[in-house]
Amino acid sequence: MEEKIEKLVKNKIEDLGYELYDVWYLKEGSNRVLRIVIDSKKGISLEDCETVNNAIKEIIDKADPIQEPYFLEISSPGIERVLRKDWQLKKFRNEAVEVKLFKKDENGNKNYRGILLEVTDETLELESDQKIKIDRKNIAQVKTIYQD
Repeated sequence: MEEKIEKLVKNKIEDLGYELYDVWYLKEGSNRVLRIVIDSKKGISLEDCETVNNAIKEIIDKADPIQEPYFLEISSPGIERVLRKDWQLKKFRNEAVEVKLFKKDENGNKNYRGILLEVTDETLELESDQKIKIDRKNIAQVKTIYQD
């Protein structure tokens, strides 16, 4: 679903001068939410979200990819960003990240913080007290860490 929505709206969002950062289709409480995350070099304002909302809601309604009621939400990725895609991980190499694992690894850890050094199809490499390679199959979430 998320990939289908991304294909529908990506060009329009880019034509408006924004980057399509991510698309999430999720359940929050008893509601379904289609969250489209946009970004730009100057940041994202409420007006930017409104502009994108007005430009894409008709495209989504016309294609009608979601059969159940949902809320459309346009937002910025925020100061601490979730990194779900390869291009996002590569963009934030040499930045501080937090990695949460599904289960404890062979070192007995479930969380790591460090500088993201390398991204491959199989692993992420972090520099913390030492270099650590983490199996991507065991990664639940990676997000950037805001540092003053």
